[in-house]
Amino acid sequence: MENGTDARPHIVLLATPGMGHLIPLAELAKLLVSKHGFTATIMTFASTASKTQQAFLSSLPSSISPLSLPLVSLSDLPPSAAIETRMSVEAFRLIPAITSALEQLKTRHTVVGFVADLFGADTFDAARDAGLPSCLFFPSNLMMISLMLQLPEIDANLTCEFKELAEPVQLPGCVPIPGTEILTPLQDRSNECYRWMVHHGQKYCEAQAILVNSFDEIEPEVAKILRQPEPGRPPVYPIGPLIQTGLTVDKAGREECLDWLDKQPANSVLYVSFGSGGTLTKEQMDEVAYGLELSGQRFLWVVRSPSDAGDFNSNYYDAESKKDPFAFLPEGFRERTKDIGMLVTSWAPQTKVLAHEATGGYICHCGWNSTLETVVYGVPIIAWPLFAEQKQNAVMLSEGAGIALRLEKREDGVVGKEEIARKVRALMEGEDGKRVRSKVAGLKEAAAEGMKEGGAASQALAEVVAMWKKGSGCEN
Repeated sequence: MENGTDARPHIVLLATPGMGHLIPLAELAKLLVSKHGFTATIMTFASTASKTQQAFLSSLPSSISPLSLPLVSLSDLPPSAAIETRMSVEAFRLIPAITSALEQLKTRHTVVGFVADLFGADTFDAARDAGLPSCLFFPSNLMMISLMLQLPEIDANLTCEFKELAEPVQLPGCVPIPGTEILTPLQDRSNECYRWMVHHGQKYCEAQAILVNSFDEIEPEVAKILRQPEPGRPPVYPIGPLIQTGLTVDKAGREECLDWLDKQPANSVLYVSFGSGGTLTKEQMDEVAYGLELSGQRFLWVVRSPSDAGDFNSNYYDAESKKDPFAFLPEGFRERTKDIGMLVTSWAPQTKVLAHEATGGYICHCGWNSTLETVVYGVPIIAWPLFAEQKQNAVMLSEGAGIALRLEKREDGVVGKEEIARKVRALMEGEDGKRVRSKVAGLKEAAAEGMKEGGAASQALAEVVAMWKKGSGCEN
């Protein structure tokens, strides 16, 4: 300590609401602490201080301190306001509080930089006012950041809705994205949410650097393009895959699913989960149940109570079901499948499930955190996107990376039980399954190499660290 200030480099990270944002940001903080001698503060929003979030923050190493920002009112926003709008407005209104918090942290720590995630770009203003360089942490993939960086220009030339485009959106180095598969917040240009996304795309260019939770081999062409310097765009550093580590199974009864997996043959179980924020309608939930039964394959299904309003992200802020989800399953389903299926409510220790030798496939919502976990553990997937950028992720994973099979919906938008059963069998025992399994095995190896000392992701983060230390004068 010098003059009461900790001499170790300190980084401040802002996580906008959602565990999918917080978890990879915390993993970045843990890497900076363990590999580069940092201490860290993670700022979170008081509006989403769920039990899940609180438990997660309390599990972090002592060198990483949580800081809950004050509550701000969003009562003037209409009830129909999109989650992305609510997060963006809340971040904007917290700028004065974040500036003040940064000034306070500077009195105790050698703060070298500020990192905000994808919906916190406006808080770069707080870092500037506190005299700190700001970086963007992007928890999704390179295709998504490429779209966001080009969105202001695309918007200026767009004359219709994305879903009305005759041709797919072609981003440099990326697989073509049909307009209907472009991320949800961009599907209605009259919605305030759309304007916020364009605004974020503009603000991203104010960052000193952009850190992306992806790696070169899963998106090789766009990685090559984004690694090249470009005037007016911050340097882009793929530093992933960052996935949740150090997780202990501490929820009562939840270890039962791992005990069940221990009794199953290798690569025989299909894991079914729609993410920490995903829910299905009752009709679709029935089709999943009947489809799994019809497939004849072993399965482990994380079941949540349905949302008949079609609000697929109704559990966005907290993964726990508000009702008993088993009560919504088809009559007799549990009894009929008790010899081949395991059901758990709301939550499962996902990384432990994916790492288990019995797990041979995953019906996945294509959220990027879950996708990276499947890659790290070498598990092929059936893509079932629900909201946010998940549909365009599914396009990239099936058409680009080649590690996913796609499901076909009926005209009413529901995936039928026959289609589910057909794709489950194809993944678990068919030739298509062998093909995607081989692809994901190669990516698993590449991801591990990149994170090793001297690997591409490790070197990319080291470059950012050197930039922070040089700018603050605390090089060593």
